Amino acid sequence: MRILMVFLAIILLSTTAVTSQHVVDSSRIVKVLTFNILHGATTKNNFDLNLLAGVIKDTDPDFVAMQEVDFKTNRAKKYDLVTELGWRTKMVPLFAKAMEFDGGEYGEGILSKYTFLKTRNVALPYSKGNEPRAALEVVSKLKSGDTVAFIGTHLDHLENETDRVAQAKKINEVFSTNKYPTILAGDLNAIPKSTPINILEQVWTSTYDKTNPKPTYPSNNPKIKIDYVMFLPKNKWRILETKVIQNTIASDHCAYLVTIELLN
Repeated sequence: MRILMVFLAIILLSTTAVTSQHVVDSSRIVKVLTFNILHGATTKNNFDLNLLAGVIKDTDPDFVAMQEVDFKTNRAKKYDLVTELGWRTKMVPLFAKAMEFDGGEYGEGILSKYTFLKTRNVALPYSKGNEPRAALEVVSKLKSGDTVAFIGTHLDHLENETDRVAQAKKINEVFSTNKYPTILAGDLNAIPKSTPINILEQVWTSTYDKTNPKPTYPSNNPKIKIDYVMFLPKNKWRILETKVIQNTIASDHCAYLVTIELLN
């Protein structure tokens, strides 16, 4: 009788272990990188696009949200930074203008392993005299055939939170009703538990460890977290891994890499 009981217990434990394991579908894994590229300047001000591209390629992302992106400005030597980085990483590039600047334009950039079904550039609210901001969205189809949306953004940097709060509310208003599972990534210039992050987290699920947020800025000695990846709806994504990529030369920000899986 005792042998039979032990045998049944082993079977029960084995069954429980198998059913509790989650089989990951590689065709539905999405690797997301958010990276403030410091308008290509590097922290040594030597304008090394190959270094930036190397940081991106080493992480092998599916989507990259880039902030502080110049388009043919004088300070960026008239380069179209997104196109240049797309060529160097063999990814599809897209730039979105937030404002005119220094003989060219300044805004958001996205790199993608996937082509775009559609795109849109959403202007975010800002106070008179402050920098305009934008949220760039692309819609793509994964290897699995699933359609997802990816948004890159860069919120206001000033100490006063007024614009950041308005921008967070606008992002929730515009994207919370998205038809497809959606990822939001960017430099939000706000620390965990701040008002803008609390507003976003009413709608979006963050990927960082709230008990121990890993800092992303500055890259030479990270002390605060201001770079994020979030998603919605909560029940459509599973977080597999998060990683802060520290390169003290490529940018004054660390890159933030998140691997997530789209669920059925």
